[in-house]
Amino acid sequence: MENVEGLDALVRAIRAEEDGKALRKDLAKNMREALKPGAQQAKNSIMAMVSLRGGAAPALRTSIAKKIRPEVKLGGHWSGARVKAFKTKNIRGFPNAPKRTNRASGWRHPVFGNRENWVQQRGKLEWFDRAFKGREALYKQAVAEAMEDMARRIADRAR
Repeated sequence: MENVEGLDALVRAIRAEEDGKALRKDLAKNMREALKPGAQQAKNSIMAMVSLRGGAAPALRTSIAKKIRPEVKLGGHWSGARVKAFKTKNIRGFPNAPKRTNRASGWRHPVFGNRENWVQQRGKLEWFDRAFKGREALYKQAVAEAMEDMARRIADRAR
């Protein structure tokens, strides 16, 4: 979810306030809170992926789940709120695990203990995307409510 209508205008109004930094911080916090249920749904979805190797360390699904979180940016190149699965940098040399486990074509990797043979592996198809299917309007509404609350707070200060 990106570029929420009216967010740029709200960010400009916050900047005009004397303590805009605190207002921006509160708005970002409230918007992240609004998206936390979606992030949790995505975490639950990846944890439900079938593991071909039981007890592998470090655990791929757990590592991916830890990297899923709401992200809010106010101002700059873009303003918006989204749930993002960040790269898993030091997990089995597989930094793109969130992206690769989500796609239909899967990923290729060498067979454990044998660098000569490679296999094609598939994760749980669209685990990330399906976590939000049918709930987009709910999360948009929650973010819009956080924006409305901040707009009321600013308007109340002007009175």
